[in-house]
Amino acid sequence: MNRLITATVLAILLFVLTAFAATAATSSPAAPAAPAAMQDPPPGGAGGAGGEDLGAQNNPLQDEMNEELYDSVQRGFVYLKSQQNSDGSFGRGRYGRHVGITALCGLAFMSDGHLPGRGPYGEQVEKALEFVIANVTETGLVAAETSHGPMYGHGFATLFLGELYGMTPDDRRIRDALVKAVELIEGTQNDEGGWRYNPVPVDADISVTICEIMALRSARNSGIKVAKRTIDNAVQYVRACQNPDGGFKYMLQAGGSAWPRTAAGVSSLFYAGIHEDDSIDRGLDYLMRNALPGRASPGQAHYYYGHYYAAQAMYLAGGDHWGRWWPAVRDELMAKQSSSGGWLDHHAGGAYATAMALIVLQMPKRYLPIFQK
Repeated sequence: MNRLITATVLAILLFVLTAFAATAATSSPAAPAAPAAMQDPPPGGAGGAGGEDLGAQNNPLQDEMNEELYDSVQRGFVYLKSQQNSDGSFGRGRYGRHVGITALCGLAFMSDGHLPGRGPYGEQVEKALEFVIANVTETGLVAAETSHGPMYGHGFATLFLGELYGMTPDDRRIRDALVKAVELIEGTQNDEGGWRYNPVPVDADISVTICEIMALRSARNSGIKVAKRTIDNAVQYVRACQNPDGGFKYMLQAGGSAWPRTAAGVSSLFYAGIHEDDSIDRGLDYLMRNALPGRASPGQAHYYYGHYYAAQAMYLAGGDHWGRWWPAVRDELMAKQSSSGGWLDHHAGGAYATAMALIVLQMPKRYLPIFQK
């Protein structure tokens, strides 16, 4: 009797174990795949043409990017690399060895995921970083010898450092330079709440002010402390520069609206942390009426500067604003690309224009922390 019970128990146990093994073989993979969002996409673009979803929150959306655009960007990189000077700087002639242009060129490469030690253009970013850090003065001002109106360059250089620190937080040199640069911005804000060409708190204009606001936002995103009163005062200044037509004037004194500075004004409010506001709505409407690519003359002054900020304003607004603006500016910029692979600006030079164009054309990649929602 005991033998019969034992045999029965063993038979039941063998059946259960066999069934369990069969179920496991059909329902469990041999090795679990890493979550898509944790996989590190290689430099050169996340996703493919058409913006396939790789699981990352900030990948391009459907139809935002295509093969023609990827080809345009790669030709732009080849040209931009050829424009780097031996000391790591970018810019020639009147704007030679310019920290602002160097920072923008570094950001253009970083928009594709290239970082120091990473990616085909990582070396260009590293050399640009070395040049910028070498030109951080004791006061915190980032400026090279040829700079004119250094607060422009300082703002772009601080943005570059902030984005780099956000993507490489273990680099102490970047943090130290960034903290000093932020402190200089805070210390040179004028009584109106804005900034001007030189690091003294005397007067202000909307163009330099957006450079400093964007730099402060990047620094704050990367963990650097920024005084709330600095941002509050800057918002007050930007609001005061808006005209009744929704556009923005250059300074607080009476002046007409223009779309490049309106793009800067709207972007200022977004980067100051304001997302729903009548001033933003009126500014966006002004841009749609006056600067939608195809309406604004591609040869007018401040073309690349204007679209650099207008694209950011529309991207941050999202929805129909971005849906209408993006394909229009994408196609117009690609049509303006020269046979050399770069974009040309007779005032500030090819490196400047190419960097601006490449940053705009790569916004849908959402690699830079400041463009990640």
